[in-house]
Amino acid sequence: MTNIQPNDYNHFLIEIKERIRSAQYEAMKAVNKEMIQLYWDIGKQITEKQQASGWGKAVVETLSKDLQKEFPGIQGFGARNIWYMQQFYTEYEGNEILQPLVAEISWTKHLAIMTKCKDIQERQFYILSTKKYGWTKDVLIHKIEAKAFEKYLLGQTNFDKTLPDNIKHQAVLAVKDDYTFDFLGLGEEHSETELEQALIKNIRSFLIEFGTDFTFVGNQYRIELEGEEYFIDLLLYHRKLQCMVAVELKIGKFLPEYKGKMEFYLNILNDKIRLPHENPSIGIIICKSKKRTIVEYALKDSNQPIGIATYSLTTELPESYQELLPDGDEIAKKLNLLMDK
Repeated sequence: MTNIQPNDYNHFLIEIKERIRSAQYEAMKAVNKEMIQLYWDIGKQITEKQQASGWGKAVVETLSKDLQKEFPGIQGFGARNIWYMQQFYTEYEGNEILQPLVAEISWTKHLAIMTKCKDIQERQFYILSTKKYGWTKDVLIHKIEAKAFEKYLLGQTNFDKTLPDNIKHQAVLAVKDDYTFDFLGLGEEHSETELEQALIKNIRSFLIEFGTDFTFVGNQYRIELEGEEYFIDLLLYHRKLQCMVAVELKIGKFLPEYKGKMEFYLNILNDKIRLPHENPSIGIIICKSKKRTIVEYALKDSNQPIGIATYSLTTELPESYQELLPDGDEIAKKLNLLMDK
């Protein structure tokens, strides 16, 4: 390595490593796309043969045995998986919402969505979210079981009126209506301090529940004004939104006065803590319960971006939430946000 400066070589090595990782990722995407197309074609041919020639269900078992004999060691040709190929084709073929998305995620993630979700728009949400946020299969299953789709649809924020156009849609996606803290092991009776400390002790699970783009800055984050100290329960940072996120925890129902306190915190963060390149700070008030009409009126005239959410200690979504879900057209509008880059 004569005449090679260490700093120059290290920079060169980093560039080569990134290029290799990029090539590996692109190759993996190409392989996944080809495998999805293969499974789609197999499902299509089986369906067409059964319709045209009257072949019965036995063809799948026979085909599975012959393919495994011809291609020993290659996984994916078991009878159950071939049945899924046919189901995949018959349920997605001709569907103007789902068919364009078939190559966007891996087969195992498609199976998780197809077997656990029956609603078309629900499937669309999880496919788009998995692609956009890079969810692993385990994270995807957790999101489905935690009712992430319903919680997204019910979100209450004023972001559309208070944030710049370039980030407001993405910010809407970053805040849920209800957070599931089933990993805390808390009983129904607990204090705000106990809730906060339990979240800090389980910070990894907490950030997974919030989303992969959130990072933890601190708890009881100190801010000062005119010699007076104030403390924000949790301060996070959202990497893609490039903004601080103040979180206040409340163990009771939402009260309108919580909004004023959050506005106060956000004003200080923006004036004294925010860096020049960062976007306006966002506030999230997480309560044990809320009345949706009271939240709407509380946020109506606010000039600061605030979301009001609830938390639960189990994955069960209250039955009352089901009655509040928007109609199909409104759901479609919300899902279009997932397609924005």
